Amino acid sequence: MVRVGVISDTHLRHFSQLPQELVRILEKVDLIMHAGDIVTMDVIEGLKRLAPVHGVCGNMDLPEVRNSLPQQQLIELEGKKIGIVHGSGGPAGLESRVMQLFAGADAVVFGHSHIATNITINGVLLFNPGRANESYGLLEVGEIISSKIVRAYY
Repeated sequence: MVRVGVISDTHLRHFSQLPQELVRILEKVDLIMHAGDIVTMDVIEGLKRLAPVHGVCGNMDLPEVRNSLPQQQLIELEGKKIGIVHGSGGPAGLESRVMQLFAGADAVVFGHSHIATNITINGVLLFNPGRANESYGLLEVGEIISSKIVRAYY
């Protein structure tokens, strides 16, 4: 079982600006996924001190992030395929657009809309943790993927 902390849309220049409660949560996970709009690599470097990080760039990221992280990636955990992408366009139809990018995936983690989403469509978990200063997500990946959105009031 792999415990994953999922965040997106931090929109911060410095790791030190992350809410300390969120940092304490992320210190306890096996892996962190960041679904873009990180802004600077300082945030990623800080997260890497807590746990291994899989991240993608978003539309608001500075060139240092866009040059360092992919726009999308597919990882495998415990035999489950999980796509990670920021997303683009308006919120209407976002889930369908990101799902189309990862045929055969068991789950797709995305961001962009700032709207927390935890739904399953055609057997695929679509998971958006929302904006990091308002909510974050937790995944437990094993034989199944269990998912939870946590509303944060830092």
